[in-house]
Amino acid sequence: MIKYLFFILFLTVSVSSQAQFGKLLEKAKETRDKITPKSALSQEEIGKGLKEALDEGVSKAVGFLSEKDGYYKSPYKILIPEDAQKVTNKLKKVPGWSNVENDLEEKMNRAAELAAQKAKPIFIKAIKNMSFRDAMDILMGKDDAATNYLSSHTRASLVAEFLPIIKQALDEVNATTYWHSAVTAYNKIPFTAKANPDLDKYVTQTALDGMFQLIAKKELDIRKNTSSRSTDLLKKVFSQQD
Repeated sequence: MIKYLFFILFLTVSVSSQAQFGKLLEKAKETRDKITPKSALSQEEIGKGLKEALDEGVSKAVGFLSEKDGYYKSPYKILIPEDAQKVTNKLKKVPGWSNVENDLEEKMNRAAELAAQKAKPIFIKAIKNMSFRDAMDILMGKDDAATNYLSSHTRASLVAEFLPIIKQALDEVNATTYWHSAVTAYNKIPFTAKANPDLDKYVTQTALDGMFQLIAKKELDIRKNTSSRSTDLLKKVFSQQD
C-alpha cells in the first residue's frame, strides 16, 4: 500500500514536472522565434532588396531631373556660380545683355537635364557591385546610408563620365558659346579684372549635388513610408529596420 502511494505521488510529480517542462520548452521556442523569426531574410534577399530600393530611388531621381524643367524649375535648380555673378552684374548694364543671368541659368540647367538622361547606367553599375556587407550596413545604417554609399562609390567616376556629357550638353544648348560671348563682352569693359569661370566643372558638380539630394529624399521615403515600398521584397527587407 505504501509503495502504491509512492507510485501515485511519483506520477503526480512527474506529470506536474512534465507540464512545467513543456511550458519552459514553449517559452524557449517563442524566444527563439523572436531572435530568429520564421521570416528571417537570407543574404540573397537582403542584397536583392537593397539593390531594388537603390534602383528605384535612382530611377525616380534620374527620371525626374532628366525631364524638361527637372532642374530648371525645381528645388535643384543650378544657379550661376559666384565668380560669374560679377560678370553678369556688370553686363546687365550693357545693351543686349540685360537678361544675361536668366539666359545663362536656363542654358546651364538645360545642359544638366540632357546629361541626367545618361546618368542611370553609371549608378546601376555601382549598385550591381554592392556586397552583402555593404547591403547590411545600408539596411541598418542612417536614413541616408544608401545615398552615401552611392556617393562614395560613384562620385569620382560619375564626374569623369559626367563632365564630357555636360560639356557636350552645354554646347548643344549654346551655353558655352553664350558664356564665351558674355565673358568677351565683360572683358571689354574698362577697369575690370579678366574673368572666365569654368562652367563645365561647376555645372557637373552642382548637377550631381542635386541628383544625390533627390536620391536621398527617395531613400528616406522608402525607409519611413511603408506605402512607398512598392514590392513584397521591399516591404520584407525594410520591415527589419522599422
